[in-house]
Amino acid sequence: MQNNKRVVVGLLVLVVAIMIIVGVQRADAPAPVTVPETADVVEETAEVSEVAVTGEDVAYFPESKGFYARPEAPGVYPGVVMIHENRGLREEIKQAARELAAEGYHVLAVDLYKGTVMETQEEARAYSSQYDKAVGVANMRAAADFLRAEGATKLASLGWCFGGAESLALSTSGEALDATVIYYGRLTTDTSQLAKLQAPVLGIFGDQDQVVPVDSVTTFEAAVKDLGVPIAVHMYEGVGHAFANPSNPNFAPEETEDAWRKTLAFLESHLR
Repeated sequence: MQNNKRVVVGLLVLVVAIMIIVGVQRADAPAPVTVPETADVVEETAEVSEVAVTGEDVAYFPESKGFYARPEAPGVYPGVVMIHENRGLREEIKQAARELAAEGYHVLAVDLYKGTVMETQEEARAYSSQYDKAVGVANMRAAADFLRAEGATKLASLGWCFGGAESLALSTSGEALDATVIYYGRLTTDTSQLAKLQAPVLGIFGDQDQVVPVDSVTTFEAAVKDLGVPIAVHMYEGVGHAFANPSNPNFAPEETEDAWRKTLAFLESHLR
């Protein structure tokens, strides 16, 4: 019984000793360092770095209202004439205009179809077969005039599919552009027409495209180079026509993201 008491007393002494040691260590420990609220700082920086964008429908050509997107902050910005694919000025084109405006551009997404928007390729092919190219070029040139009137310092054209071909048409119309971007648009190899090119060209294509085959892209690229016009062509492997269109079955997200980065770098290089 006495042995048990000794054991209990010993344990109590040991516990008290440990508590004293821990208390001393805590007393000797440095005071907690007050860390700045970096999360709030990062969030505030992100908000400052984001470019607020405003967008609205504007009348710039008879029977046509385009979507005009621009940074809210006053300043001098380059301009981009953005051209829709063959189903008209749909919401995904307007969203692309907003995204590009957030990079510091005045963007006018033109309407070459007088307000008509389609869902199917059957409708689009039927409508585009009646498209008046001369009126379309006049429409796009009016868009360029609109952007200059809004203070755009330099100008580029950018389009997808049908709009890619129209981007090339605008750049060979005599319009003074500083850059031309073509996403898988039908191409011409007529040197008398291409001789009117004055601006550097960026071409984005897929090697599985049945509408704009690789051979036509290669021939186009060689013809433009022979004329002494700077051109950069990016051919993406394993993707087909309209791969950058989120509403298209051929949509390829990774290739689309990479193509957009290349587009932004190209515009930055030639418009700033």
